[in-house]
Amino acid sequence: MNPRRKQRLFAVSSIIILVSAAVGIMLFSLSDNVDAFFTPSEIVNGKDKTGVKPDIGQRIRIGGMVVPGSVSRDNNTLTVSFDLVDIGPEAITVEYQGILPDLFREGQGIVATGILEGAQRIVAHEVLAKHDEEYMPPELAEKMKGIKHVPPTQAGY
Repeated sequence: MNPRRKQRLFAVSSIIILVSAAVGIMLFSLSDNVDAFFTPSEIVNGKDKTGVKPDIGQRIRIGGMVVPGSVSRDNNTLTVSFDLVDIGPEAITVEYQGILPDLFREGQGIVATGILEGAQRIVAHEVLAKHDEEYMPPELAEKMKGIKHVPPTQAGY
């Protein structure tokens, strides 16, 4: 092989290795920011098709309806806990320390991001409430088909 071909082969090989390393580093750094989405029944029973359940300590997003009468607030801190349900009877307790969104209320759909601390307990660091009657995150809307939202005027709030 002549020296010019060796030089080109070395250059192309170096570029391929550098690009592969850059892609690997990007994928590794992005893996920390990916949150799997689950509903309360999927946390208890596993995903429909795969049966995959989240692991204790895993960072996840959960979506569902806040169970009326389940919201409890600590008078000394900003800690709030409430139960979430979807189409199944399973309820997941979400604990959040901070100020909840203005639109948060019982019977309302929410999405929370946090760490699964127990089989049915999540410590959330972010809680998002849907902003109108029509909007719902696509993942949650698919899972929540058939559940009716109770307007606050009818729910007695």
